Amino acid sequence: MARPEKNTAPAKDAPREDAPADRPARRRRGGWGPALVLVVVGVVAVLLFQQALRMAPDWLNPFATEDKDRSSPAVLQSIRDLSRFEAASGNYQVIVDLEKDAAWLPASVKGQRTLFVGNGSVDAYVDFSRLGSGAITMNADRTEVTVKLPRAELERANLDPKKSYVFSTQRGLLDRVGDFFSSNPADQQQLNVLAAQKIQDAATASGLRERADQNTRLMLENMLKALGFKKVTIQQAGGQ
Repeated sequence: MARPEKNTAPAKDAPREDAPADRPARRRRGGWGPALVLVVVGVVAVLLFQQALRMAPDWLNPFATEDKDRSSPAVLQSIRDLSRFEAASGNYQVIVDLEKDAAWLPASVKGQRTLFVGNGSVDAYVDFSRLGSGAITMNADRTEVTVKLPRAELERANLDPKKSYVFSTQRGLLDRVGDFFSSNPADQQQLNVLAAQKIQDAATASGLRERADQNTRLMLENMLKALGFKKVTIQQAGGQ
């Protein structure tokens, strides 16, 4: 009686003997790609959310603020008498182009450029308190008078906050995100200081002092002639 043959074929589910026991796992490609996409999407979402809040009404904006003036009344510190003649005033407009760049980053990532329109005025005056004891002389019959005046001086530039404004601002990506979480009043102060300085320089170069000297001479000549003087001579420092 013949013996049944044994089935020596390997089972379908049995592991192959020539297959390695521990095959290394395949490396994942693009490990940083999804993370970078998430960061970009998050930044864009923040910017869009910020823009939407700015356009929404205050009652829909959870971050909207309300101004409440809780200041105390002004306290008088001192009073001084003025002895000067406001002889001329000039109104000026200046455009400040301020750019801030990072040393190692492009402007699209880190940087800011602001165009600021500044409007202000500068007054020119003659200080009569500087007249010495011999500044006014008359002849014997009081028909001629000579007045020695100091030159006109310029006041500090007065920037008008109601007419001065930021015209445009270009900011890098990091600056946009930073502006959403905080504000920097030092930037506005720097713009105001630059605008005021440029207006002051413009007033110095525009001949405002000379105009004030001329107006002061005309004012004194008309006033003294109305008092009965036939000849009035006005002398100013640095000229006749």
